[in-house]
Amino acid sequence: MTPVTPLPKARLGIDISKYYFNVALIKAAVKLQEPVSEHAHFDNTPDGFKQLKGWLKARRVKQVYAGMESTGRYGDALALWLHTQGHVVSVINPAYIHDYASSRGRRNKTDAQDADLIARYCVKESPPVWSPPTPEVQDLQALLKCLADLKATRQQESNRLKSIISCARAVAVVQHHIDFLDQQIKALEADTRAFTQSVPPFKAQFRLLVSIPGIGPLTAMRLIAFDLLRFEDANAAVAMAGLNPSENRSGSSCQRKTRLSKRGHADIRMALFMPAITALTHNPLIRDFAARLEAKSKHALVIICAAMRKLLRLAYGVLKSGRPFDPAYSPRSPKIA
Repeated sequence: MTPVTPLPKARLGIDISKYYFNVALIKAAVKLQEPVSEHAHFDNTPDGFKQLKGWLKARRVKQVYAGMESTGRYGDALALWLHTQGHVVSVINPAYIHDYASSRGRRNKTDAQDADLIARYCVKESPPVWSPPTPEVQDLQALLKCLADLKATRQQESNRLKSIISCARAVAVVQHHIDFLDQQIKALEADTRAFTQSVPPFKAQFRLLVSIPGIGPLTAMRLIAFDLLRFEDANAAVAMAGLNPSENRSGSSCQRKTRLSKRGHADIRMALFMPAITALTHNPLIRDFAARLEAKSKHALVIICAAMRKLLRLAYGVLKSGRPFDPAYSPRSPKIA
């Protein structure tokens, strides 16, 4: 059995933003005592990273177990830098930090306090260790992020066009920008598709994913960027996407409806919403699954969310097995030689 590498005793909580980040360092937690933390503030730039290195060195800390919230892409560069410097990094779901703050009865919120809270959460919970995605996955994520931003800007301009009533000059300017954005979106979609086909593992995954009725090319590329195979099983992938059901029932007085946990990647949930609606009509497995839920008088939105979860499980299944979608496939059936 391979020995488990012990985690560093020093914990570093990081509250990240676009231009700077705050850190809280706990060198070692003593049982039955509240750990004492040291604080600092750095620019979210390569120079700021170097200053953090010097700050840790001055405190004779060679390796830390650093925790930061998963908030957009502001922390990506710092997380990667910490990893390359030999530190252990954990990228934590913000919902967990929020719940931990509530459990401690925190009333105030500042950047320094957030960093301190994350450090203490790492001391208590030792959240899962993060590993950086491959350069190819990072490039695909960047392309899809750019594409999503262009589409969001295009929607803003479309809304603006509808609000202009009588100014022909303003209409012409906005329409010109929309036409330009349409060209950029079309070109970037083609570039992203070509990039996906140029990377052999991505090309194979793309072929498997689009074999599932309901999953189109763009959704397939988003799932590839989500890196499904990094998860131990389909349940872990569903949980990271925030598609697992969350029950809230206790005794006879607390009988709230079961809802999605939503403790995960909102972009994946958004990416699966329309494909799930399509799959309700065209995917035989999901169509039959939805019919059973409908027979139990489930609400339409509940059925759509269940279809989203089922789609993600199917996507994980075809990637893990290496087989295209087959509605008659059973995991107990013999493998094809």
